Amino acid sequence: MFKASVLTVSTRGHAGKREDESGPEVSGILKKIGIETVSYEVVPDDKAIIKEKLIELSHISDLIITTGGTGLTPDDVTPDATSEVIEREIPGMAEAMRAEGLKKTDRSMLSRAVVGVYKQTLIINLPGSTKAVKENLAVVTGVIPHALEKIKGSHEDCGRS
Repeated sequence: MFKASVLTVSTRGHAGKREDESGPEVSGILKKIGIETVSYEVVPDDKAIIKEKLIELSHISDLIITTGGTGLTPDDVTPDATSEVIEREIPGMAEAMRAEGLKKTDRSMLSRAVVGVYKQTLIINLPGSTKAVKENLAVVTGVIPHALEKIKGSHEDCGRS
């Protein structure tokens, strides 16, 4: 039903010096909730490239999930690029991922991950480690389909019975 793109942000991965495990992990998790991955790419930690890819991928995707570049090093620019692309932020999703992460590690509070909407595409930033991908996606996978329906214009009641 919904289509996703996975964008791993890693200069070393892009250069072939590190194998990306987090991107394929995202695709596997999305498949379990019925979302097909139609694009998977590894790009360097470059704000202009990330912005360009987010916009480009929005033309073929209902959902874009990024991995990597959410921390504090000078080249961690994924949230900055995402913030410059999105039209509406969804802070609750990012806050929920950080809050759940704090139950496991105090380093979760260092994540600058952003979640938001560009046109009719949901964009979610995740940390780069496979463990963090699993933990963060576990928090939001239940609401992703509903969020996508709303972004596409559904006026069905949001209340749960």
